[in-house]
Amino acid sequence: MRYELKIALRYLRARRKDAFISITTIFTAVGVMIGVAALTVTLSVMGGFEQSLKERVLSLSPQVQLLNSQGSIDNYADIEKKVAGVPGVNGSDGYIVGQAMLSSGRGIGGVIVRGVEPNNPVVRAQWGRYMTAGGLDDLSRSYAIPGSGADPAITAGGLAIGVSLAKKLKAKPGDAVRMVAPIISPDGSLSTKSGQFAIGAIFDSGMNFIDTNMVFMDLAHAQDFFGRTGRVDGIDIHLANLDQTDMVTDAVRKLFASPYRVRNWIEFNESAAAGFELLKRVYALVLVMLIGVAAFNLVATLIMVVMEKRKDIAVLIAMGATRRDVRLIFVMKGLIVGAAGTAAGLIMGAGGCFALARYQFIHIPREIYGISTLPIAVEPWNFAAVALASMLLCLLATVYPARQASREMPVEIFRS
Repeated sequence: MRYELKIALRYLRARRKDAFISITTIFTAVGVMIGVAALTVTLSVMGGFEQSLKERVLSLSPQVQLLNSQGSIDNYADIEKKVAGVPGVNGSDGYIVGQAMLSSGRGIGGVIVRGVEPNNPVVRAQWGRYMTAGGLDDLSRSYAIPGSGADPAITAGGLAIGVSLAKKLKAKPGDAVRMVAPIISPDGSLSTKSGQFAIGAIFDSGMNFIDTNMVFMDLAHAQDFFGRTGRVDGIDIHLANLDQTDMVTDAVRKLFASPYRVRNWIEFNESAAAGFELLKRVYALVLVMLIGVAAFNLVATLIMVVMEKRKDIAVLIAMGATRRDVRLIFVMKGLIVGAAGTAAGLIMGAGGCFALARYQFIHIPREIYGISTLPIAVEPWNFAAVALASMLLCLLATVYPARQASREMPVEIFRS
């Protein structure tokens, strides 16, 4: 062991006359520990929010979308076959979107109707997990709606509505509802169309806007109701790996030139993703400054040690120690304090992340955030980056005191 390290370790031990300095050193290490723990937990929580938001956004919005700038898409089955051959594509589904009013007799609301293929694997993977009552298979069923008065009994298709809309309409699975929608005919004239449907399923996506305004219908029923038989409004392309988004987008654009348009989830959510990334950086910067405050307490602590150990420094220089060796002693002392605080902070931060993920004792409003507890996403790289930043700040804090210690003149100290 180098003698500089032995001396640095010796200066960390408490003696009666310099107990105050030792206590100050402990508090400095505790300050670093708290700053490191706060930063690691915050980055993990922010990463969890980002991951949760990305999962919900990607599950509720297209990953890659193919549209026709001139209107509906007729040959969507052939297009889906071509898209399936693109490397990185996990599947695709054609859809129809329309606006309508939905009434149950006990409530009414404006909705966005989306026609989907219930048996499509990617549709089932995307939406099946959100169904809380019934399932996507219930969209293809036929429901017998009893007549009232002079109205005869009819057979109707099924709808899947959000849990918030179900409360608004005071409806449950099996209840009959009436849908009224504006229809634009091929010649451009506008008319309205109404039809009877039954509630086949209820879903809970965790996003209030979706749960209040979105309604799912079997694609064939939607094509018939909105007057777009054999056509779809667009095709959603699902990816096997989100890292291949740009590659798949470019490949699809080469396959389908104008009038087709191709967009991906990065373009849809570019501003939201940039804003969230900026917010995370601001939080990280603020907490790094917190570590900096704790780390620069080392300056005061080391200056007090230098003042206390002036005679020891003079003796070391007189015995042949170089000024570089003296600087190294105090740099090592500062780094030992910083390393102890950083290590304790990392352990404390990891323990906090584990507790938040395991016991979920902090609850947040689900109707606002779409989740009821703090999400945690622990990234080893974040812990490594925090440790590196903490040690760099501690190293910077040792520069001035170590430099002042090396400038001590033995002759003047012995004279005094």
